[in-house]
Amino acid sequence: MESKEYMVIGLGNFGCSVAKQLEINGCKVLAVDREPEKVKSIGDIVTYAVCADVTDFDSLKELGVRNFDGAIISLGRNFEAMVLSILWLKEHGVMHIIAKTRSELQSKILKKVGADEVIFPESEMGVHVANNIAMGRFFDTIELSDEYSIVDITVPDDWVGKNLKELRCREKYGINVIGLKRHNRLTITPSADEPVMKDDVFVVIGKNDMLKKIGRKI
Repeated sequence: MESKEYMVIGLGNFGCSVAKQLEINGCKVLAVDREPEKVKSIGDIVTYAVCADVTDFDSLKELGVRNFDGAIISLGRNFEAMVLSILWLKEHGVMHIIAKTRSELQSKILKKVGADEVIFPESEMGVHVANNIAMGRFFDTIELSDEYSIVDITVPDDWVGKNLKELRCREKYGINVIGLKRHNRLTITPSADEPVMKDDVFVVIGKNDMLKKIGRKI
């Protein structure tokens, strides 16, 4: 399968993280920033790294943007530059544009000018951390919707030695066990007859309100 190619415009902490992970995932990445130091720091990690001002459309044209599957734009507080770059990229055929912003108002404007997706990483991380705290003794939380989540849950002492049939998690707690983590290994749909061991971690799916109750209980 041919590797997909993406532009990452703006090499702050967020942009660098996205660029590096895209490369790890087998994509080809063109990283762009107007500060030479930032470009140099990522040059050995991504496929291409270029020092350019995204408000200079002649510079962008030379990058051959039509060849890219998408662009991720993270320009900090330079909102004008973000708007201009989105307009230009969209006009020149970039199919999917993701923009990082800080407010709902900016999000509406960016979508109006052509951004296909707008993200709020700081806000989303804040929600994630708060949900983890609210869920009690859960290691991690993946919010599927406002109603449901997938969580890692430490096995309480009084569950040790019992199997899933005996625990009756669905009947008692309204949750479904979809995985078991033991000694850093993950087993999907664990056996219902296998006894639970100390330090086991269940991966469960359920309603958020029920998961919070379980978190407080254990």
